[in-house]
Amino acid sequence: MDFSQLFSQSGQQPLHADMFINGRWHSGDHPRIEVDNPANESLLGTIGEGGEDIADAALAAASRAQRDWGRRPAIERGRLVARLAAEVAAHSEQLAHIISLEQGKPLAQAQGEVEAASNFLDYSSHWARRIEGEIVASDNPHEEIQIRSLPVGVVVALTAWNYPAALAARKLGPALVAGNTVVLLSHEITPFSGLFIAALAERVGFPPGVINVVTGRGAQLGRALVEDPRSDLISMTGSTRAGREIFRSAADELKILRLELGGKAPFIVMEDADIDKAVAAAVTARYTNCGQICTCNERMYLHESIADEFSEKFVAASQRLTIGDPFSNPDLGPKVSRVEVDKIDQLVSSSVEAGAQMLLKGGPLNEGDYANGYWYAPTVIETRQNTSPLITQEAFGPVAVIQRVSDFEQALAFANDSDYGLSAYVFTRNMQRLMRLPQELRFAELYINRSNGEQVQGYHSGWRHSGIGGEDGKHGFSAYLKKQTTYLNWED
Repeated sequence: MDFSQLFSQSGQQPLHADMFINGRWHSGDHPRIEVDNPANESLLGTIGEGGEDIADAALAAASRAQRDWGRRPAIERGRLVARLAAEVAAHSEQLAHIISLEQGKPLAQAQGEVEAASNFLDYSSHWARRIEGEIVASDNPHEEIQIRSLPVGVVVALTAWNYPAALAARKLGPALVAGNTVVLLSHEITPFSGLFIAALAERVGFPPGVINVVTGRGAQLGRALVEDPRSDLISMTGSTRAGREIFRSAADELKILRLELGGKAPFIVMEDADIDKAVAAAVTARYTNCGQICTCNERMYLHESIADEFSEKFVAASQRLTIGDPFSNPDLGPKVSRVEVDKIDQLVSSSVEAGAQMLLKGGPLNEGDYANGYWYAPTVIETRQNTSPLITQEAFGPVAVIQRVSDFEQALAFANDSDYGLSAYVFTRNMQRLMRLPQELRFAELYINRSNGEQVQGYHSGWRHSGIGGEDGKHGFSAYLKKQTTYLNWED
């Protein structure tokens, strides 16, 4: 696949991308989906709208390849994944360029995403010599119990549009090293990152069928991949709505599911916190990637004694943020689509109608330099109701909501009053409070006195409506293995 058309600012024809199935680029006679640049609405290219026939071809290739791939020594699989990590790093400039074009992320942040993608792959490659089994004592004479870790089989990877390269690498790395083959559905809004990684995998020399990257819509191609009996594990990052649909689609075949879904992270700041540090962290955790991160600061609970100081500093910092062309490295690029702009604007309107106070009126930008594209300026509101739409519904954009609390107990109660359980933030110096948090905050990922940003050796997971299963670290890697128990008796 020739991606050179995406690396020119003007004068090039749109890229008409194919899919990567069984080691070859597959065009086929399918309808085309247009992919635009969210910064100016120009046409970047088109992708094939795959359906059941593409699901069949990709899963057939992955199924055929899995037996030999799973039998390879793990160290050989790990070396190929390490080479893919190196290729991603070597092509970081090109891949970051693609991410900024299709997703709208500022170039510096896109480069950070590419670094994360390479890191996910490289980290996974080192697990090749850490796949372990057990020998357990038997109750019977002349017998032992052997417990092995084996590949699950064929993994279907469904990724979100907010981090198209990093999320693909996050799933590909451990799945491949564990001995599984993968069919990756590259999101139709941001498909070129996944296809570019497929091109790098082709350069590395993965056997045909081990990595397959297809394009289409989740409701059609995604459903076909999930429901097909040949897919053994579904690893998906996306919305809670999509997660529920996958859960239903996978029910008949009792598929193994790993779903990382939406979040509504509370950001608690108590009276003893370092306010300047908390404000800086809140700004980073709210506005990075235009607020399009599942672990973003989604609702701030401020102790009433410091609420005025924090709010003034947070609003001032929000006003200073720059918005513009991703290639000029502003603080914020565009939202990814018009639908996303309309969604968060409706949330703001509903919250104000319900009584929230506007502290910083940002909102949609559509004039001058922002006449084309999907722009939304930082917006800050304050509410006194924990039932406000911006408190209960995921914004996924540059909109911050503040609510005052009288004490730590109220902050915990408000924070836990949510269907989501992905991440939470707390700023306090009180050791008793800090020690209580793991038992009393109902969230799988806690950021204490720091901003967001998980690490590969940790474990990224969600509770309740934020998902099932998780990724990263030893626990994420083990999710791509299944256990087999052998009772070995050698008595004559």
